[in-house]
Amino acid sequence: MLNDPWIAALVALFLWWFSTGAILWLVKFADRRGFRFGQVLTIAAFPVFLLGAYGVWFSADGTDVGAAYHAFLAALALWGWIETAFLTGTITGPNTHVCRDEIPEWERFIRAWGTIAYHEMLLAATLVGIWLYTHGAENTFGFWTFAVLFFARVSAKLNLFLGVPKINTEFLPAALAHLPSHFRHAKMNWLFPLSITALTFAVACWLERIYSATTQGDVVGFALLAAMTALALLEHWFMVLPLPDEKLWRWMLPAPKPTTKDKTIRRTEDAHGL
Repeated sequence: MLNDPWIAALVALFLWWFSTGAILWLVKFADRRGFRFGQVLTIAAFPVFLLGAYGVWFSADGTDVGAAYHAFLAALALWGWIETAFLTGTITGPNTHVCRDEIPEWERFIRAWGTIAYHEMLLAATLVGIWLYTHGAENTFGFWTFAVLFFARVSAKLNLFLGVPKINTEFLPAALAHLPSHFRHAKMNWLFPLSITALTFAVACWLERIYSATTQGDVVGFALLAAMTALALLEHWFMVLPLPDEKLWRWMLPAPKPTTKDKTIRRTEDAHGL
């Protein structure tokens, strides 16, 4: 049954939904207990990253259906731990200050980069590491899965910076309360059509590879990639369409911690943190 590309696409859909919800639940759980608890949780979860690295190594020479799934899951494990480290505030960037409204655009970009610099460099280093190991290997689905997630994330962050109609900050923890000040609300920006076109083209390429594949392992691998890229495309549309996407995960998260006053970080700083 797992040989069917439609089943593979459903597996990718479920893993996208479940892994996102699991990470958000962990982050909310840690957020209610303070920043230090989030750091401890991130360190305790580091074996997940090691397991992902092992999965990339283990599946690199496999060409069957199982190897395709292993590589895909390994890439998600690597990505999931790094995202957890970011959302708990453990690995972010040197800038933790709210961005003022009156600063020039170039400075706003530098400040925004400063909020996520260490995290983005870790993602890039992981992507390069996977490429170096799997270059020339039989199974590169782990690399391509991580690459799709990486470039889709870069595209999404740039669109948030340039401005989109809908910005969902509901799931941001207290450690990242300064991030929304670096985003911008706008009807549209010049990058969004390019992002949609690129992601749509990538989905079409993966679909073409499914029909051109000569082994069942390749069929499943490209089906997983097509589904994950389509979900990245959908996440981009969530930034402009009035759809309640937050309801996909809100029901599975713990209730917000009751507070007597607004504890949102509001301090500003002249330095951009770099």
